[in-house]
Amino acid sequence: MEDKTYAILGCGSMGTAILAGMIKGHIKPEKIKVTAKRVESAAALAKKFHVTGYSTDYQPNANSLAVEGAQIVLLAVKPAYITQVLDEIKHVLSEDALVISVAAGVTTATMEQFVSSKVAVIRAMPNTPALINKGLTGISSGSRVSADQLKIATELFDGVGKTLVIPEEKIDALSTISGSGPAYVFYFIEEFIKTSIAMGFSQEEAYLLVSETFAGASDLLVSTQKDPADLRRQVTSPNGTTMRAVAVLEEGNLHDLFLKATNSALARAKEIAQEMK
Repeated sequence: MEDKTYAILGCGSMGTAILAGMIKGHIKPEKIKVTAKRVESAAALAKKFHVTGYSTDYQPNANSLAVEGAQIVLLAVKPAYITQVLDEIKHVLSEDALVISVAAGVTTATMEQFVSSKVAVIRAMPNTPALINKGLTGISSGSRVSADQLKIATELFDGVGKTLVIPEEKIDALSTISGSGPAYVFYFIEEFIKTSIAMGFSQEEAYLLVSETFAGASDLLVSTQKDPADLRRQVTSPNGTTMRAVAVLEEGNLHDLFLKATNSALARAKEIAQEMK
């Protein structure tokens, strides 16, 4: 990886997290070019990471300038702009280039239509904990990806957490779990904090109680590698207070609610894929 040259197009929060992971993984800054919309953002990235930065607001051909000569091209733009950007850069993409997209819903087959028949395409689905190197990234290969190229993509995202290589037919489903999952967790935390405040705690006290409870429970799950049902039962004394609360939650049929929510997210991912064709 260290001897490759890289371009990150649309270097926002996720692109910056990946960039930081690359630098931490000993990829030399002079081998990386990035683009951002605003001049100030491109300049800030260049200053902080010592990479070459281009602004698409200032230079209409910024993406092409970044991609020229790059062997690994990371697309971190919004899904609606993926095919537009590919069409824009295809004339400067190296024949042996590897294109990695982190856009939800845009298939490798769709992207392959916009580049040379020799350019390999990979889809990656990181989640927001990648911002603190705690991410989980699903990775799926297109039809032209070699074992070495898949290894490069895996090592790239190992820099911001853990990776899971899966067939592409599973990646939209993965996005509804690990991709959207942090939003579900934050939603539960929001509601739990509101409940805590309703029980008489201050905002600060409620935040501490709930955030540390969730963080501690998650760490316990990861460190013990136990079945979450077993850990739940350890907290739930027979005929105790927790058992009473869990019974109320079970009455709400959370299993069906989760299934309905994730199926809705999956349906939207498939809609995006159709829109991109």
